[in-house]
Amino acid sequence: MMASLFSGVSGLRNNLTKMNVIGNNIANVNTIGFKGGRVTFREALVQTYKSAGRPSSLSGGTNPVQLGLGMQVSTIDNIFQQGGLETTGQITDLAIQGSGFFVLSDGGGVYYTRAGAFGFDANSTLVDPSTGLFIQGRMADATGAIPSNAVIGNIVMPFGQQDPAIATTSITIGNNLNATATDSLATLQSAGTSGISYVSGYAEDGAGGVHRLVITGDQATQSAQTFSNAATDALGVPIGNLTENMTLTSLNVTTFDDFELSIDNGANVVKVTGLTGNSTIGDLVSAINQVTGVTAELVGGEIKLTRDRAGAGANNNVELSTSILNVPGPPNPTTGNISGVIFGVPNGTQFTVNSGVDHTFVCRDYFTPSAQGASELPGQLLDIVVDDTTGLATGISDLGTGGVTIDTLNGLSSGPTGTATAIINTANTTHSASVTVYDSLGAKHALSIEFLKSPTPNTWTWTGSFNGNESILTGGSGQVVFNSDGSLFAFTYYGGASSLTFNPNNGASNVSVAIDAGTIGQYDGLTGFASPHSATVLGQDGHTVGILDKLSIDKSGNLIGNFSNGISRVLAQIVLADFNNQAGLIKAGRSLYQASANSGEAITGVAGETISAEISSGALEASSVDIASEFTGMITAQRGFQANARIITTSDNMLDELVNLKR
Repeated sequence: MMASLFSGVSGLRNNLTKMNVIGNNIANVNTIGFKGGRVTFREALVQTYKSAGRPSSLSGGTNPVQLGLGMQVSTIDNIFQQGGLETTGQITDLAIQGSGFFVLSDGGGVYYTRAGAFGFDANSTLVDPSTGLFIQGRMADATGAIPSNAVIGNIVMPFGQQDPAIATTSITIGNNLNATATDSLATLQSAGTSGISYVSGYAEDGAGGVHRLVITGDQATQSAQTFSNAATDALGVPIGNLTENMTLTSLNVTTFDDFELSIDNGANVVKVTGLTGNSTIGDLVSAINQVTGVTAELVGGEIKLTRDRAGAGANNNVELSTSILNVPGPPNPTTGNISGVIFGVPNGTQFTVNSGVDHTFVCRDYFTPSAQGASELPGQLLDIVVDDTTGLATGISDLGTGGVTIDTLNGLSSGPTGTATAIINTANTTHSASVTVYDSLGAKHALSIEFLKSPTPNTWTWTGSFNGNESILTGGSGQVVFNSDGSLFAFTYYGGASSLTFNPNNGASNVSVAIDAGTIGQYDGLTGFASPHSATVLGQDGHTVGILDKLSIDKSGNLIGNFSNGISRVLAQIVLADFNNQAGLIKAGRSLYQASANSGEAITGVAGETISAEISSGALEASSVDIASEFTGMITAQRGFQANARIITTSDNMLDELVNLKR
């Protein structure tokens, strides 16, 4: 009977403990970083009335007979569930997403917490303002690196610290130089005696400079012939010089419809018609001039025939013929027809006017590129342009591999000396990139790099320049060459230099700047594709002096200082700690924990590396208490308490009945 009383008492006491835990959880529902507790119970002592019996051949086994003597608290656990994050906007408010704890110290003991409402004290030390404990981490060196042997200790920020000026030692350039770009507008500087009157267009190779054209040779000539007529009077006396008013009859021409002209070896055969005995020499000249490609004129009393298109007589000629063949009687070149009488061509024969010759012009282009220090290149033969109608050489092509029109009004000429010189300029095809570099005093210098297209395919020259009092000492220019696939082949400096060195002329040391144009054969720097220019300076490693201006904290716990000169550098790193058994930690109050014999040694490391967690700046971790679960637990604790109270009441009534038996 007494056992039930004590069992009820244990139930009351321990359910009250559960209520205490629930009360603590609910009280800390708004406590940052708080982890709720949980009570578990176990059965207390057991009184054995009869032990278990083994089965035998005569009977089966028997179970033990035991009586429980109440219950007791088994554990009060801390449940390390992730709490939600509440944004605060305060940089030094930190929340851990994942496992781990912030490490705090008072110089003697070490504490751990999930509550990250931190700040800086008067000594610029990162602390927990509520306890004064120091947040632990590692300090970076002057370069912003965390040494591998750095000791974990207090984090002190160098507010007001200067970041010293650092001279630029390298710049990085990248992106594209257009392989097909051309800004090389051609202009005529001097025509000399060449007859060139018009130059236009852009050189396709994009190379700027001076083209010295040396022209030799002669112009093409026309096939022409002045004919001696065979006309006689009635007595057979030669008439001599012709005049426009002489009629064909007066010249003893009796056949008028058999006179033929053909052009260029029969390419165009025309019979001259419409002539009669009353037609004059002037009429004959006019009739011939109706034939395309032939010009007739009366010169010195004789008719002259000229092929309108100049060129070699083998291809550009005029043929005269007659259709009267095998005339009876002795051969007579003057037998009644126009060819024989007027032009002296015997009957049945042909006469070809083929005295013309082709042009003999030769043009060599001696080009001096605009690149610094460039010399005149060996002469390149250019093509001569021939007018299809006149057959005359009227221009020059292929300057700068094409794209430039070089024309004349009256045909090309080599001048009275047989050699003519013309000067044509082509503008430069350029692309510029600029960057600010720094000297040892932190002074700024505007460096411009101009890329100039070369006449050699896939090749550019580059030149560095400043717009101030600086003077370039070495390595101020060079060459960029690309492979046929657009990748970088070479980036070189003229004069064997390995960097661009300049004197700031302001008291600072000379500055040597290496230009990184990318990896040879790769596309990680400058490229030479046929696409628009985009080459630019991607970065440089120098800066002027700066003052620590702002602070930020990344997800790994790095405290990053942002200086007024635009430089960002890691100043320190917050460390985290984790345990093999977080539930084994001892609560030290004030949302702090300490290691215990069953928590294991602290594993100290960096968020995202050693510790599986991230740090969120400007946020705090809310309490992990679930009010709904706590209220449910409150109900079960209350009912358990009530039931155990009923056990005590009922046992008391039974004892009362027992006592009343003596009456």
